[in-house]
Amino acid sequence: MHYMLLFNETADELAKRMDPAQADAYWGGWTAYMGAIAQSGAMVSGNGLQPPDVTTTLRVENGTRHVVDGPFADTKEMLGGYVILDVPDLDAALEWAARAPCVTAGSVEIRPVLPPPAA
Repeated sequence: MHYMLLFNETADELAKRMDPAQADAYWGGWTAYMGAIAQSGAMVSGNGLQPPDVTTTLRVENGTRHVVDGPFADTKEMLGGYVILDVPDLDAALEWAARAPCVTAGSVEIRPVLPPPAA
C-alpha cells in the first residue's frame, strides 16, 4: 500500500536549513532519515520543498484566476517535503513517520494514496 508522509515544520525548524551553526545537524538528520527509508526499499519517491515564502497559490473563482505570492494560509507549520512509501499497512507508515526529524518540533501527516482507477 502506498502512503504519503507530509513533513510539516515550524518556521524555526525551516530556518535551520540556512543557519551556518545549525545547517549541518539539520541536513544530517534528514540525510540519515531519507537514506534509511531508501535503503529499506520502502521509498517510492520524495522531495524536499523550497520555503513557503517562494510559494505561489492559485484559486479560480467564477472562471477568474487569482494568483497570490506566498502560502495559502497563515499557519504555525509549513510543508517542508514529502515521501511516498510502499509499505504493508498504516502501522508501518506510522513507524517511518515517528522517525522523521521534524516530528518533535512539527508534525508528519500520513495519507493513503488513492489507487489508480480501474480500467
